[in-house]
Amino acid sequence: MPGEANLDDLFSVKGKTALVTGGSGGIGFMIASGLVKAGASVTIAARNQDKLDDAAARLSEYGDCVGVQADVGSPEGVDALAGALNEHLDRLDILVNNAGATWGKPLEKFPDDAWGALNAINVQGPFMLIQRLLPLLQAAADRDAPASVINIGSIYGFQTDVLTAYSYAATKAAIHHLSRVLARDLTPRKIHVNAIAPGLFPSNMTQFMLENEAVMEQVVSHIPAGRPGAPDDVAGMVIFLASRAGAYVAGAVIPLDGGALIAH
Repeated sequence: MPGEANLDDLFSVKGKTALVTGGSGGIGFMIASGLVKAGASVTIAARNQDKLDDAAARLSEYGDCVGVQADVGSPEGVDALAGALNEHLDRLDILVNNAGATWGKPLEKFPDDAWGALNAINVQGPFMLIQRLLPLLQAAADRDAPASVINIGSIYGFQTDVLTAYSYAATKAAIHHLSRVLARDLTPRKIHVNAIAPGLFPSNMTQFMLENEAVMEQVVSHIPAGRPGAPDDVAGMVIFLASRAGAYVAGAVIPLDGGALIAH
């Protein structure tokens, strides 16, 4: 049984290995940055090679980070990423499934191909990556320090005001529930699966809001905390879940939204 750890050990991820998909920008970069600065050895994955190289170089200034080009929206891309990790890792302590996409159109004009494309990257991709990386996660699994899988969902997986992003909302609700189902199967194997449901954070998906002062003012007015999320907010939540402090959390879907959900 774990005893009473000091705070430094309780929230430590030092020496752990981590993979963050979609790690070249937005929330993924915030998470990867927090993990690197906390002493984890981090692999980031992204589709765009130039952005990936730039992000990996910036993160390497703080610690151990490498980039692997990958498209987790296809089985071939997932297999390639899993193969790359198996070549240079013998265990994986932390898997953050952050890569995702959105699509917004009015109901009458919402395209058919917005469903398969978003399901592939927002739901199927995380599932396949967990499946392919199970041996590495299992190698890191321990009763008192379980391997940690963290799926990034969205408060739009709960809310209905989703700016007509129908398939995005549906796939985020799906990854929330999939996280609980996977937790049922994997927690006994000492691999804990949880999901984080962010609200408004700076990212490519929210850039159109951030650049419009009137829109931002309206959106922030519905956030009781009175501001968008900051890098420390999401990095801190990931570090909590991936450290000894979060070792008894499994199958949770945690809103990270400054209280936006309770305001509805």
